[in-house]
Amino acid sequence: MTDDHQPQTRKFALGTTARVLFALLVLLVSLAMIYGGFKLVALDGSPYYLIAGVAYLLLAALMFLRKSASIALSVAIALATCVWAFYEVGQFSYWELLPRLVVPAIILTLSLWVGAALPGTSASTRRLANRFGFAVFAGLIATFVAAFYPHGAISTPLASTAKPAPTEAPAAPENWEFFGRNASGTRFAPFSQITPANVKDLQVAWIYRTGRRTTGAGAGVDENTPLQIGNVLYSCTPENLITALDADTGKPIWKFDPHARSAEHVTCRGVGYHDIDKDDSLSAEVKASYGEQQCRQRILVSSVDARLFALDAHTGTLCPSFGDNGYVDLKKGMGPTENSKRYHPTSLPVVMGHLTVVGGWVRDIVAKEPSGAVRAFDVVTGALVWAWDIGAPEGQDATASDHQFTLETPNVWTVPTYDKALNLVYLPTGNGPPDYWGGDRNQAKEKYGSAVVAVDASTGKAKWVYQTVHHDVWDYDLPSQPVLYDIKNAQGEKTPVLIQTTKTGNIFVLDRRTGQPVTEVQELPVPTSPAAEGEHLAPTQPHSVGMPVIGAEPLTEKSMWGVSTFDQLYCRIMFKDSVYVGPFTPPTEKPYIEWPGLLGGMNWGGISIDENTGMMFVNDMRVPLRMALVTKENTSKFKVSTDEVPGFMGTIRPQVAGIYGGVKIDILQSPLGVPCNTPPFGSMSAIDLNTQKLVWQVPLGTVQDTGPLGLKTHLPIPLGMPTLGGPTSTASGLVFFAGTQDYYLRALDSATGKEVWKARLPVGAVAAPLIYQSPATGKQYVVISAGGMSHSPDVGDYIIAYALPDGTEQQ
Repeated sequence: MTDDHQPQTRKFALGTTARVLFALLVLLVSLAMIYGGFKLVALDGSPYYLIAGVAYLLLAALMFLRKSASIALSVAIALATCVWAFYEVGQFSYWELLPRLVVPAIILTLSLWVGAALPGTSASTRRLANRFGFAVFAGLIATFVAAFYPHGAISTPLASTAKPAPTEAPAAPENWEFFGRNASGTRFAPFSQITPANVKDLQVAWIYRTGRRTTGAGAGVDENTPLQIGNVLYSCTPENLITALDADTGKPIWKFDPHARSAEHVTCRGVGYHDIDKDDSLSAEVKASYGEQQCRQRILVSSVDARLFALDAHTGTLCPSFGDNGYVDLKKGMGPTENSKRYHPTSLPVVMGHLTVVGGWVRDIVAKEPSGAVRAFDVVTGALVWAWDIGAPEGQDATASDHQFTLETPNVWTVPTYDKALNLVYLPTGNGPPDYWGGDRNQAKEKYGSAVVAVDASTGKAKWVYQTVHHDVWDYDLPSQPVLYDIKNAQGEKTPVLIQTTKTGNIFVLDRRTGQPVTEVQELPVPTSPAAEGEHLAPTQPHSVGMPVIGAEPLTEKSMWGVSTFDQLYCRIMFKDSVYVGPFTPPTEKPYIEWPGLLGGMNWGGISIDENTGMMFVNDMRVPLRMALVTKENTSKFKVSTDEVPGFMGTIRPQVAGIYGGVKIDILQSPLGVPCNTPPFGSMSAIDLNTQKLVWQVPLGTVQDTGPLGLKTHLPIPLGMPTLGGPTSTASGLVFFAGTQDYYLRALDSATGKEVWKARLPVGAVAAPLIYQSPATGKQYVVISAGGMSHSPDVGDYIIAYALPDGTEQQ
């Protein structure tokens, strides 16, 4: 062989190798699509994958045989796939088209390049194939670049949502005294120093490390929004380590550690505050009777080991006059708490005058769980003043020292709200245990489960009840604080309303005086079969059609998603192999899909309302679950987990009810660990309460700190990720939020939803931001507790404050 022939020989060998490897690749693709496509067709699903698999099998054969017809076949497959994809999607939707077209486009590109080198291919065909291949490849590059830009945002601007003019902050700024800043829970900061124009200049002002435990079982993540009283912040860690911090420097003033421990659901979302001198529910004589004793201003904490304790706000020492030398045992009379493992508070004490209201989380998996009773204690003495115990016989004194509260009643694990003018406390309830089967529920559970209950703040007697889910067997307990606001009707008259977000994506707006809906609610039929053995389901459910429903569009096979063709096919098979008959699909022994899932929709973070404009901001998550009831005789086949949601295959959560011994809970996701529903998986929405219309909705969060198989992608692709925590809005037209799966605190323009600033955090954060203006320096701060994101391996103990550089606020 001469030297002139060697380059041609090498070129031929390389071409042959490329052709064989490509043919093998297409063969593998075809076999996977034929196998999965056959299963999907057998489930009455789309025939596309089976047909495409057969076509790719033919393509692989033509490549092995070195037939130039493979080019034409590859182009035909790609064109047919495009027609099918756009027909299914019905519009140009980036995330929906991506898994349908990318793999076929890659195969098309490679087939054109490989096919151009096949023997018998004319020079003109070769040039055309190469050029077309490069064009498709360029399209793939453009598609990849486009992934780094947001898709799926909604914008319907209304005249009433024009950006508000900045207003001057009050000379003596109000305190952030409650979980939602004010007693109404609007989480609105009436400050305008930080604006959409200068927010880009925010810098870290100080960082405080709480020193809390970050390793070991039950370490929890920080969900705490500190209180701000004057120039002092009061923070808590998941195990109730309380710290008072200087508001301008972040330096600790005092610490108190109650050494609280719990085996389940470790969290502290905040603390309560009471000032004897400013409490107008106490007479001057009563105030004077306390003399100059310590604890005239006190911090109230409900701990994860089910204690309520009071601290002097100035020193951090226990208030000796409160309960038993500073503590009240919340387990007393509540039933089998197992030393707080089965019962403890997960929200903060709500202060209402000289009383504080405390609810509790209950491990709702078996009969005879602890009571869900809600109690009010005197903030000075710790004495029990009243109890809302729906199972107590009429006339029985629930405050008696020997009273045993009714077991397994609906509980209140999130934050109640107090209306001083109406003297009502609004209780957002869960269910009486167990969650997923209710064949033997009594009348009290049926009436008060998953409802807003208004009780007299002086006596605890129920005044009205509004149920958001009837006979709830989906764990759709009310997750968030009811928010109080006044809206105007068409005649300009103000109506005092209560706004309640839900896990179902429905937002209920009720007249808080009567509990009657202010925006339209319809009782619509829902499926009642197939049903679990011994179950009796409600034939209708309330749907809040007068308000936007967030993230609850019914699922279909077409809406199943994936990063690629293959996991989309897997998700379609999983969907078709599950029971799903729309919203409120009944729990069954056969795997069924719960959508929205028991995590939400909306969760505990709640909402924020710009009180100047009437704009409401709410974040959500969109993660469907695939669940199944497991009979008692079959529970031995699975590993048992008492986690809130096991989150991994093969485990069950105990659910001892009727013939059942557990419930299997898995995320409906592909083998890559990516949810099967179409993105976004989480968003922030703005709703104009003046018109009850959705103004904008944007995907929230990137895959930078998460990704397929649980691996971090390090790519800031704004897919829109599940969110927790809540937003905080300002008078200057900003919405701050940190509860995304990536590690950022963000600021959005409240008029448009556009991201105008973000700061990288050391770990994730699920707490709502605290925003205040220092009475000492006049500087406005944005503070976030960054202690980790749920299910993230990165946990921390940071409290970080941001502020404008000195002088910027005067610009």
